[in-house]
Amino acid sequence: METRPYVPWEMVTSFMIDVFEAYGVPREDAAICADVLVESDRRGIESHGCNRFKPIYIDRIERGTLLPKTELEIVKETPTTILADAHDGMGMVASYRVMEKLIEKAKTYGMAGGAIRNSTHYGIAGYWTTMASKEGMVGITGTNARPSISPTFGVENMMGTNPLTFSLPTDEEFPFCIDCATSIVQRGKIEYWARSGKPTPAGMVVAQDGSEVTDSEEILKMLVDGTAALAPLGGGPGDEMCGYKGYGYAAVVEILSAALSGGQFMKALTGVAPDGSPQMYHLGHFFFVVNPEAFAGTEEFKKTAGEICRQLRASKKAPGHDRIYTAGEKEYLAWLDRKDKGVPVSESVQKEFVYLRDKLGLDYRFPFE
Repeated sequence: METRPYVPWEMVTSFMIDVFEAYGVPREDAAICADVLVESDRRGIESHGCNRFKPIYIDRIERGTLLPKTELEIVKETPTTILADAHDGMGMVASYRVMEKLIEKAKTYGMAGGAIRNSTHYGIAGYWTTMASKEGMVGITGTNARPSISPTFGVENMMGTNPLTFSLPTDEEFPFCIDCATSIVQRGKIEYWARSGKPTPAGMVVAQDGSEVTDSEEILKMLVDGTAALAPLGGGPGDEMCGYKGYGYAAVVEILSAALSGGQFMKALTGVAPDGSPQMYHLGHFFFVVNPEAFAGTEEFKKTAGEICRQLRASKKAPGHDRIYTAGEKEYLAWLDRKDKGVPVSESVQKEFVYLRDKLGLDYRFPFE
């Protein structure tokens, strides 16, 4: 049962917009950023919602490793492709602008693809693919990130958590949306556990001596100094649980994020200069949009996708289980549960909201006060 206080959606959104604007983000851009963060909480993905508002975005603007004004440059464009440079501005704003263009291209030409270099954290990957599925199209995206994952048979963090994300439109109330890291657990989840005073389950993180680490606070420090790494999907450091599959997909995302955009990769994305000072992250993202109308047709696609999902959910259940889910269903159910309640906020987030409000002199009084 949820014991944390709820803050209304409208209040959370308005508050984050005002804070972003106070830190130099143009109001139109601030609305995009706030919506991406709130959408994460709508889906119950708390590792990328309000929990990350201050530490990942506001703190980085203060440190100078994230520029509040996004000067998006279209480096190259064809009827079906876009290459853009975000110049270290808001990754969420750059991604929104590029996806808008790709969706329009796919409406005309059936497919479109884009890449962005010199970007920053772009929030939940599923936000961008869902932009496509809302238009009846298939959305695909991936991004590299700070080094976190070790390769199979390795213990050094080399690649980011590198999500490979798809949204497929269906004839149901929600799309099929698979949005997850290529590591067993993403860094944001460990941040969430650390802020909640919870340990990280054994088997998810490996130290350089091969031992398992479970102290969430310690793990975050070790990931920064390179003495620990997240295991790829399947596990590590060996290949007994087929961790080479997660390792392989993480490498695919790393290559596409950097090679398509002409951007940087792996150890160049730490956010820390050789002398230990903060530096820009220079992340890369890629996006693809596929219009089913150019194939068997949009309605046929939705019907088939929906039927596949329904048959999967109707299949025989394992003993002790009475329900099977398809990707995106739990997030839809989370929204149904939360839409009239608001965002549940932990004590640490409450303190951050109050701190930012008081620092900026904003006129808000939160329900938890």
